[in-house]
Amino acid sequence: MTRYGPMYGPDVTFLGVPPCTLEEPVTYVDADVVIIGAPFDGGTSHRPGTRFGPSAIRQACYLPHDGSRPSLAMRVDGLRDLRVYDAGDVEMFAGDIERSLAALESAVHAVAHAGAIPVVLGGDHSIALPDATGVARHHGLGRVSLVHFDAHADTGDVEFGSLHGHGQPMRRLIESGAVRGDRFLQIGLRGYWPGPATLEWMAAQRMRSYEMTELVARGLDTCLTEAFAIAVDECEGVFLSVDVDVVDPGMAPGTGTPEPGGLTSRQLLDAVRRVCYELPVVGLDVVEVAPPYDHADITAYLGNRVVLEALSAIARRRRDAAGGPPWNPHQPLLDAR
Repeated sequence: MTRYGPMYGPDVTFLGVPPCTLEEPVTYVDADVVIIGAPFDGGTSHRPGTRFGPSAIRQACYLPHDGSRPSLAMRVDGLRDLRVYDAGDVEMFAGDIERSLAALESAVHAVAHAGAIPVVLGGDHSIALPDATGVARHHGLGRVSLVHFDAHADTGDVEFGSLHGHGQPMRRLIESGAVRGDRFLQIGLRGYWPGPATLEWMAAQRMRSYEMTELVARGLDTCLTEAFAIAVDECEGVFLSVDVDVVDPGMAPGTGTPEPGGLTSRQLLDAVRRVCYELPVVGLDVVEVAPPYDHADITAYLGNRVVLEALSAIARRRRDAAGGPPWNPHQPLLDAR
């Protein structure tokens, strides 16, 4: 069976889940989740290197790559309780951003159209445009809200003479109508960009952007609860986009545009768990893992665990919906074992 990729590194699947080929729908006809690699860094404005992110995220685990990961916290196995496949890498060339993004959008749409949740491993954040668009094309333009964890708003207009780049995908998504501005929730923004004109544009779109000062003052959980109520209003599903630079660079150094003062890795994992357990997630991406700047694979491990936390929460949400005893986060680890 011909694989869809890879472009960089060995042809391995995410922690040993079965492979599939997007050009052969029969290979993932029963899938709940299909993982797609997007090894692209042609949209970076500072340090490149995220083309190596998908390979690093797939392999970043000390346990056997046996396609199984029982969650201590959620009492499910996200890789076994869900039918998870890995389609390999989309061919994305750094020198041709429009062609590369179009290829990724087609791949994501194929997965969503097959009834599975696409999980995209980036790659720089320019891939959020085709990721969320591909999902919205299936579920309905303007019918998918977006929950966006990031240090940066990514709502720039034209940069380096281009409409596309990792600082612009959120503006393009809103302008295209794929995602409504008033159903766009951003969490973790900080630093010294963007400037006043871009912030005024964001306000005009009725975006809701939680900067770190507000998160600290009001509490992350309070802000998430508020954001969740907006996300499910008049929308069929939620797309989750996680830029690892939302985490403080002391805990996630392997990224191209580090911004001090972010969330802890624990806060991000807890937040991702809440999103995927409480909301109807129909797609997600994990972006901006740049192995050339990583230390001891810290950031790659975080990206890997973001995916696992998401899949575990989705599996638990489905189990609870099927009538099982609801998940109890207060339950002691060994109780009822």
